[in-house]
Amino acid sequence: MTVDYSTEYRESILIKNILLGRKSQDVLIEGNRFTRIEDKIDLSANRVVEGKGKALLPPFYNAHTHAAMSLLRGCAEDMHLTEWLRDKIWPLEAKLQGDDHYVGTRLAILEMIKSGTVFFSDMYFNVPDTIRAVEEMGIRAAIGVTFLESNGAKYIERGLRLLENLPETSSRVQITVAPHAVYTVSEDLFKRLAAMARERSLIIHTHLAETRQEVQDCIAAHGMSPVRWLDHLGLLTPNTVAAHVVHADDYELDLLRDRGVWLVHNPCSNMKLGSGVFRSADIIEKKLKVALGTDGCSSNNNLDMREEMKIASLLAKVHYGSEALKVEEVFRWATLNAARAYGLDAGEIAVGKLADALIIDLNNVRMVPSYDLLSNWVYSADSSCIDSVICDGKFLMQGGKVPGEELILEAAFKASSRLAAKNNRN
Repeated sequence: MTVDYSTEYRESILIKNILLGRKSQDVLIEGNRFTRIEDKIDLSANRVVEGKGKALLPPFYNAHTHAAMSLLRGCAEDMHLTEWLRDKIWPLEAKLQGDDHYVGTRLAILEMIKSGTVFFSDMYFNVPDTIRAVEEMGIRAAIGVTFLESNGAKYIERGLRLLENLPETSSRVQITVAPHAVYTVSEDLFKRLAAMARERSLIIHTHLAETRQEVQDCIAAHGMSPVRWLDHLGLLTPNTVAAHVVHADDYELDLLRDRGVWLVHNPCSNMKLGSGVFRSADIIEKKLKVALGTDGCSSNNNLDMREEMKIASLLAKVHYGSEALKVEEVFRWATLNAARAYGLDAGEIAVGKLADALIIDLNNVRMVPSYDLLSNWVYSADSSCIDSVICDGKFLMQGGKVPGEELILEAAFKASSRLAAKNNRN
């Protein structure tokens, strides 16, 4: 049976004898915060967990994805982004119906929890269904109200009304403004959304400079590149999260840094769609703010942030040398930086921080031997190393099991089978 985390009683958790950093510690969680981290804590708690043979690590914060696209996993392969969207993704999305967005989001959340993610930034549709899934499953999310001109005036007005009357949510959920990209949103709508984001102090989440074609088309349409165009429209601010940013020159990187924009690197998606290579070494040298994301299941094809860390680091090393994007840096992109990009007081195990954490099994074959825990976690581990997942002071997974996962998979099988049948008839 699925646990509804929107109403569950908050408890205290005492984790005993767990490896934190380089030493065994006791860690106390009260409510949704870490309250004590000491060599030994002698007190009662609602739940006591033995941590011997395990390690406590910050979880992942997925800074850019499209959750309900989990139902489209594997539906369109070996294509350039433009054809992939126009010929496959958009026509199949038009066939989504009923509870499909809710079912797909729950499938995505299940996958994220089981691979160690406790937060995702979503850019998709049917915001109420996404909120419902997030609230029920206990994860954190920044849920974007997404705008594409091709969806029509009715959908744009619906999105604008939603931003004017923000829905009530728990503290785990925030709403963002999500204009899709420079090639799907007009100048007037971009300006209107920028103004609404400023007035309501909302984050703007958008795709930016993902492909060469996007850059060429933007120059042809507006006389400037996507980065320069969004700056001209007032979209580049410290409250802007820009996904991809593969094709940016030195001036544009300096501009993004000076404007305080957060960049989200999506290496697997960029490689799979042939979009190009993120300028990791230059971006680190220029001191831009970077987080990590998976993008959606139809262009990755999974939501595994640990895998994303490894691929990001290896991709950087191929292009910039073996010392590029070191273990500590890429781990920070996937955890602390991604949390900070969305204003979360989380992403590290420390007293006073929000109680999000992973319990890692040090006896898993991929974690042995352990010369360096973080190195193993980035380069060697997989999801089987995760014993438990804690978000907001609650266990979302314990002993590798998420409550209600069988029902989530059953609903996803039904929805995806119907979509596949419709797709095959066309």
